[in-house]
Amino acid sequence: MSSENLNQIYNKISSVVPEVEWKFHAPLIEKINKLKTEKDAVILAHNYQTPEIYHGIADISADSLALALEAAKTKAKIIVLCGVHFMAETAKLMSPEKKVLIPDMQAGCSLAESITGADVRMLKEKYPGVPVVSYVNTSADVKAESDVCCTSANAVKVVESLKSDKVIFLPDHYLANYVQKNTKVKIISWQGTCMVHEKFTGKEIEDIKKENPDIEVIAHPECPPDVISASDFAGSTSSMVNYVKKNQPKKVLLVTECTMSDNVQVDNPNVQFIRPCNLCPHMKKITLSKVYDCLKNETNEIKIGHNIAEMARKSVLKMAEIGR
Repeated sequence: MSSENLNQIYNKISSVVPEVEWKFHAPLIEKINKLKTEKDAVILAHNYQTPEIYHGIADISADSLALALEAAKTKAKIIVLCGVHFMAETAKLMSPEKKVLIPDMQAGCSLAESITGADVRMLKEKYPGVPVVSYVNTSADVKAESDVCCTSANAVKVVESLKSDKVIFLPDHYLANYVQKNTKVKIISWQGTCMVHEKFTGKEIEDIKKENPDIEVIAHPECPPDVISASDFAGSTSSMVNYVKKNQPKKVLLVTECTMSDNVQVDNPNVQFIRPCNLCPHMKKITLSKVYDCLKNETNEIKIGHNIAEMARKSVLKMAEIGR
């Protein structure tokens, strides 16, 4: 990578990455981008990744549904998933013939860890014949027990596609509430939550709005109901990005993982972002140095048992067919 290309990257993210930090990031960004070519690798990054990863080394940056779809399309031999473990598993499900790596195996998810395949089997016994929709933020084991997966972008559409008057929806309790308000299908939910989104409160949002009368508040459906009620718009990570891009609000608050505001601001420099910061400790386990080591040594490979993979893949593919 030329110094000119590195300068272009830094000029783009300089508003959110201090120059003192860039001096440490630049050499690794150069090495990683060179290594990608040598190894025929592609890097996928979730919206919650830091700007130096999201804008500096990622070939595809998106929400979880888009990452799953792009994983299936890529012709690269190696996929490095900069995100949490369930996302890397989903990439492997969509590209079983490829080597899928994650920079840190300990990058988990409180929501995904709130439920197991055994829990789903228990629910299916309790509610025989009721179809199971599992949020993509789940392990392959849970996906294998599900009829179809969904993301926050297409949850309502997926639920209604099953043509059932009752659906088991797992595992996010707040997203289930959001879906219930937008469909006549009876939702049977699980008590899982995201440790980042559940920290926000309606009072916090109301206080910010009082201090900033002209602000537009955009919330993720994983937030508590009082947060969504206090917001001007609620939608998936991709919907939040598109809202800012399309409407160009003078001042905005994204009620979600804090780093996403940095990444969206880079592409929307005229919008002022207010940040009540809740960081995901799991997402922040992914660093440039870990990406470099993982790709260089091809370590932390995602492996899923054949039977689980076959069953889980069907639910993910069905989600992909339904689309947004």
